Parts: sequence; C-alpha cells; structure tokens
Amino acid sequence: MIRCDKDGDLWTVTIDRPEKAGALTPAMLTELAEIAENAQSAKLFILTGTGSVFSAGADLDAARAGLATDPVWERLSSAIAKLPGLSIAALNGTVAGGAFGMVLACDLRIAVEKAKFFYPVMKLGFLPQPSDPKRLVGLVGPARAKLILMAGQKITATQAQSWGLVDQIVAAEELDEKARALGADVLSATPAHITAIKGMTA
Repeated sequence: MIRCDKDGDLWTVTIDRPEKAGALTPAMLTELAEIAENAQSAKLFILTGTGSVFSAGADLDAARAGLATDPVWERLSSAIAKLPGLSIAALNGTVAGGAFGMVLACDLRIAVEKAKFFYPVMKLGFLPQPSDPKRLVGLVGPARAKLILMAGQKITATQAQSWGLVDQIVAAEELDEKARALGADVLSATPAHITAIKGMTA
C-alpha cells in the first residue's frame, strides 16, 4: 500500500490505497517514516497518492485503537522535514486529519483543483501532532490556522493557494510531470549546493 520508486536521485513515494481513501494504518505510517529516514541521498523526494483522495488520515479502526495519537505521525513529519533534498507533496486529492503533518513538512506543495484540506481535531477531541500547528501558522498565519484547527473549516485548493498552504494548482494529468519539473534544477545540482541553499531558506 506504500510504494517507493527510486530513479537515481529522485524518490517518489506513493500512498496506494484508493479503495480506502488513502487511510493510513500503523504499518503504513511506520513504512513511510522508515522510507523518509532512509532518503538522505535523495535530491528530490516526491510524496503523492492514488485515486481521488491523497489521504483521509488515520484508518478508522486503527484510530479507535490509538493510532490518532501515536508518535509515529511526528516521527514521519520530522523525517521529511529533515531531508537534505527538496521535498514536494504532489497532492492528487483531499488531505485530512493526521495526513496534514507529512504534507506540512514538505518544502513545496502542489495540488489538483478538486483537493480540499481539513484537520478536524477539535471535533474529534484529539490534539494535532506537536509540529503541525507551528508549521501551519508559518504558512498561513495564526488566524487561518485557527480556522482550520479550531473552527474545522474545509479549505478548497483555491483558498489554500491564496493563503500560502499550496504553492501551485495543477491539472491531475500533469501532477507528476509538474512535480518533476519543479525539481529539475535540484536533480542537476550537487548535494552540497542543495543543502546550502535549503539551509539558507529554512
């Protein structure tokens, strides 16, 4: 249900569970975290999904069993944030709940027009993962972060782009091509150059 395709310095990681709206089990999250932790050599790291939803967050049965508050979410987002290369979330559809964390941890986010963004922690009675609010505030500001985290608002892709949560909106059939194009300069650069510029923009 998690695919990792390596093409030289390009790693593409895909959540492939369209029949369950990309819902994540403990095993899937652990696998994602391990992949991200081992992707130190990747100059370009693309995170994407299949079907009409990127990820609905935690699998419902697993969430009831404690996955919603498991430290593995933070482990995953921290591993992505620490990558020395360029990380891009290429969002094929809606992002919900805990899946927000890995998306917020990426350097860039591109999305299809039909994508929506919501993080219903207030409604569900959970706290967001520790790093998520800070990263969200850094992108959209404190008031809009509260709209998402406290008021439970579903944000469209167009709103997300105007707020700074999404960097570009692309056609579904061009999603992979656009993500690769954004990383073309990175793939041709040296690791030291990539790390230096990424450090300057942190």
